[in-house]
Amino acid sequence: MADNNPRRKSKMKPSATTTTTTTTTTSDDAPHHAFPDEYDPEVWASFDQTFRQVQSVLDRNRTLIQQVNENHQSRIPSNMVDNVALIQELNGNISKVVSMYSDFSSDFSTAFHNHKPRTGKRGTTNPDA
Repeated sequence: MADNNPRRKSKMKPSATTTTTTTTTTSDDAPHHAFPDEYDPEVWASFDQTFRQVQSVLDRNRTLIQQVNENHQSRIPSNMVDNVALIQELNGNISKVVSMYSDFSSDFSTAFHNHKPRTGKRGTTNPDA
């Protein structure tokens, strides 16, 4: 007799090619969280700018890593010497990203704690909060 109980764990090993899918709902019927709608657009613009700057540095790092790999595979002495400067730039860029995220975290915390709720079409402020 087959066991059809979905609560029992499968004895099969998980596949190495298992993927996870995340679905994001963008419909107007989706629940609206108060967080994005209640904050100053300038704060969000600043956060967006920070993320764009971080992405730019990460894109540069991708290019640097590709170049370092190509230089390493070539085994040409001058390319190997060039890798020293490329790796130093990578290290500096990683420090920049850490600093940007640190600043972002601080800015986010400040914006969150200084937040004054706005009234709008989706709700009202809570005077008891």
